[in-house]
Amino acid sequence: MSVTGPAPAIAIAGLVHVYPDGTRALDGVDLVVPSGQRLAIVGQNGSGKSTLVRHLDGLLRPTEGRVLIDGRDAADLKVAQLAARVGLAFQDPDKQIFARSVRAEVSFGPRNLGRRRAELEAAVTAAIAAVGLAEHAATNPYDLGYSRRKLLALASILAMETPTIVLDEPTTGQDARGIARIQAVVAELAAAGRTVLAISHDMRFVAESFERVVVMRAGRVTFDGPPGDAFAEARWPVLEATNLEPPLAARIGARVGLGPTPTDAALVEALASGGAGAS
Repeated sequence: MSVTGPAPAIAIAGLVHVYPDGTRALDGVDLVVPSGQRLAIVGQNGSGKSTLVRHLDGLLRPTEGRVLIDGRDAADLKVAQLAARVGLAFQDPDKQIFARSVRAEVSFGPRNLGRRRAELEAAVTAAIAAVGLAEHAATNPYDLGYSRRKLLALASILAMETPTIVLDEPTTGQDARGIARIQAVVAELAAAGRTVLAISHDMRFVAESFERVVVMRAGRVTFDGPPGDAFAEARWPVLEATNLEPPLAARIGARVGLGPTPTDAALVEALASGGAGAS
C-alpha cells in the first residue's frame, strides 16, 4: 500500500474477513480516511459495517489485506496499543459498561492509557459534561435509561482522547435533544482535528454531521462520496438497494429544487412560499 504525504488516520487495502462459519463478511474493501475527516458508513444489516470498524481497534484481524492506523500496520499492534489510537463506542452500551458509577466507568479507559491525577480528572470531567451527564457522575450506570447509557459509553471513549473515534449507531434510542448533543460532540471532535467515523441508519444525522458517506453492501463499498452526492435523487436506487431511504429533507429538497442537503431554514422558507420548484 502506497500513501503519499502525511499518513492518513486509516488506510485499508484489500480487506477480507471470513468468519469461522464461512461467512465472507468483507470482500476486498479499500478505504483511506484522512486525519480529521468525518466519515459515515451506511448500509443494511449484514453489509459488513460493524465487521469493518472492528478491525480498527483489533477486535477482529484480517483474513486477507491490510489495515494501517496512523501509518502503522494494525497486525503489528496489540489491542492495548490500538486502543490508544482508536476509540470504539459499541452499538449496545451494555457490552461496554461494567463499573458502579458513571465517573468510575468514564475513568477506566484513560486510566488504563496512563492518565493520572489532574490530567485524568480533567479528561473525565470534560467527557461527562460533553454528553450531559454531569449531574449523574455518582449514579450507577444501570440506574440510567438506555439513551443515557449510550451517552455514557460515548463519554467513556471521549475521555480516552484517542485521535480517532468510531461510533456505532450513536443516535439509536435518542430523542431530539440527545441527537443534537451527539451532533455537537461530533462537531467539537472535528474542530479539534480528530477523526470521526460513524455507522448509522439515521440518514438525517449522516447528512447533517458528516462530510463523506460510504455505502456498503455484501461486504463491499458501493458508493464513496459527499452527502450531497450520496443523497442526490439519482442515487436513491443505490440506497434503496441497501434497504435505506434518503433523509426526508433530501426528498423535499429534490421536490422544491433545493438539492439533497437543504438547511432547515431553506426548507421552511420554500414550504412557506408554496414550494417554488414543486410539481
